[in-house]
Amino acid sequence: MNRTRLLLIGFVALALGAFVSFTVYRNLSSNAGKNNQPGSDVVVAATDLQIGTKVQDKEIKIVHYPMGDLPPNTFHQKSSVVGRGVVLPIAKGEFVLPTKLAGENAGSGLTSLIPAGMRAVPVRVNEVSGVAGFVLPGTRVDVLLTGNPSGAAQEQTTTVLENVAVIATGQKLERTSTGEPQNAPVITLLVSPDDAQKLTLAMTQGKIQLALRNPLDTRQQELSPVKTDSLYRYASTPAPAAPRSKTKRVAAPAAAPPPSVYGVEMIHGNKRTVTKCTENASSTVDCQTGSAP
Repeated sequence: MNRTRLLLIGFVALALGAFVSFTVYRNLSSNAGKNNQPGSDVVVAATDLQIGTKVQDKEIKIVHYPMGDLPPNTFHQKSSVVGRGVVLPIAKGEFVLPTKLAGENAGSGLTSLIPAGMRAVPVRVNEVSGVAGFVLPGTRVDVLLTGNPSGAAQEQTTTVLENVAVIATGQKLERTSTGEPQNAPVITLLVSPDDAQKLTLAMTQGKIQLALRNPLDTRQQELSPVKTDSLYRYASTPAPAAPRSKTKRVAAPAAAPPPSVYGVEMIHGNKRTVTKCTENASSTVDCQTGSAP
């Protein structure tokens, strides 16, 4: 009886050992198959790469990755990356992609961040007009101008540009990692050539103010200029002057002409009479008869 039990235990142990061995062998074969998948050498960042810097050989490395894990348009040689400017931050171990680098021979620094057909225009600001330092690279602003157009009697404020990208604050091309405000005397805006002319002219016409906006809000609004009178709700407007009454000149009546006088003399023998008649302006005739000496 004991011998049968021992044989049964030995058989179960042998079967269990065979099952475990088969399982381990299959897992090892599967891992070996994964390691034998075709891969490629790609360029990744060996350290954090900041915006505006030029990529150096020591800042990148070559790593072998399986083909299925690679994003499109990766670089496979260091020579394709070294010397190009960084336009988007690249973290350590991250793939170096063409979308994060400036074009070849575009250089580094601020000029590498300016797309074709755009212009970078600096605007001098203070703590108030710079929105207390919260205007950081990558944010978007509206540009407001306050002044007296064409020597007007009252000031007015108008929106010159809307939804303009901030490319730099002072000499910094990227925001801080903690998002803290950065007070800078100059803000560089990315605008089109036409907007660059408007912005330059606005800086000579009055006071420039930046208005920070939500980057998701891309609406363009047609805003009318705001004048000083519109700020005072109960301001009384001056009453219009009463029109002057026009007096009609009446010509004085002309003086009446003097009455005309004529006489009629009648002779009867040695007797002579004279009749004098007077004709007035109203054509009335008055006659008087008398004897002549």
